[in-house]
Amino acid sequence: MTKKKLTQNPLFLPLMCVVLVLAVNVVYDIAQGNAFYDFFRITMQSSSSGEQLLSGRLITILNRGSEVAILAIGMTLVVSASAGTDISVGSVMSLCASFCCMLVAGFGVSAVNSVEEFARPLIVGLIGALLMGCLCGAFNGTLVAYLNIQPMVATLILWSAARAIGLLLCNNLIVYVRVDEFAVFGGYVGFMPTPIIIAAVCVAVVSLVLKHTAMGMYIQSVGINKRASRIAGLNSKRIIFMCYMLCGLCAAIAGIVASSRITSADSNNIGNNFELDAILAVALGGNALSGGKFNIYGSILGAYVIQFLTTTLYKYEVPSTALPAYKAVVVILLVVLSAPVVRSKMAGLRFRAKADNLAKEAK
Repeated sequence: MTKKKLTQNPLFLPLMCVVLVLAVNVVYDIAQGNAFYDFFRITMQSSSSGEQLLSGRLITILNRGSEVAILAIGMTLVVSASAGTDISVGSVMSLCASFCCMLVAGFGVSAVNSVEEFARPLIVGLIGALLMGCLCGAFNGTLVAYLNIQPMVATLILWSAARAIGLLLCNNLIVYVRVDEFAVFGGYVGFMPTPIIIAAVCVAVVSLVLKHTAMGMYIQSVGINKRASRIAGLNSKRIIFMCYMLCGLCAAIAGIVASSRITSADSNNIGNNFELDAILAVALGGNALSGGKFNIYGSILGAYVIQFLTTTLYKYEVPSTALPAYKAVVVILLVVLSAPVVRSKMAGLRFRAKADNLAKEAK
């Protein structure tokens, strides 16, 4: 592969970001007197109950970044089809988590907000959360696809309302579900962190659907030119609606993982600012926010780049309140580097340097 093809590959930017953050961590470890491979070391550690669990910094990053990775799948499809973003995914996460915990805890029937056994079967809570996510996605999709409301404005409704609805469902309380079966989704299956498995399954299912059906081509066609796609016989409105519905489903899955991780429905904090991370993951993945062609794997890499960055900043003892400022710097750099004016100037400089080299060789 030539240098030009390599740099133009959609995965080039997220991979370079991963390499850069890894290099910073390795240099930091060496400066602290640790071996350069400490960051990459994966071991088995015993839990408090004596179980052997997979451990290491890379495992922690993959585990903690799973929710954003799941959100990035739905966000990629939405951006590609509608050339807009869904800023409600964090709030929808919170709503679905609250609805799930409320159902399994029997909240409204029980007078307490902490339970140690299910009031209703776990499957009821899971299905309820998934249906709630699909309902939120259908609401957003209807506004964008059928009422032609600008995506950011349409999803702004649930961005402000979904979290409040979750609080109302839980009577403005944190509903605790201290049951081992519920904690599995944010804990471990055997020695492997469950969120990693769930994220991998979501990526695999979506990839197979997009690869073995025409859905991926339809989404890209609608994103590039909605009117031309409609003339060609595609139901562009239905495709956009479906993408928003899938985005809501992804938010519901991420909400279940997040609530299971803390065995409770903390409506105020679950999914807080995750919509920004999901959008940044799509951008870092080399996907154009103007719609059209997309790369799911690039978005997943982008999601884990964000988690790499977050983990690195925590290691440097940066307070959590200051993290958005550092992420903003990354966004600014990304936007500047991807701007058409900057790209054209860089291409001009490369062309000029190549011409100068050829002139020198001719002499």
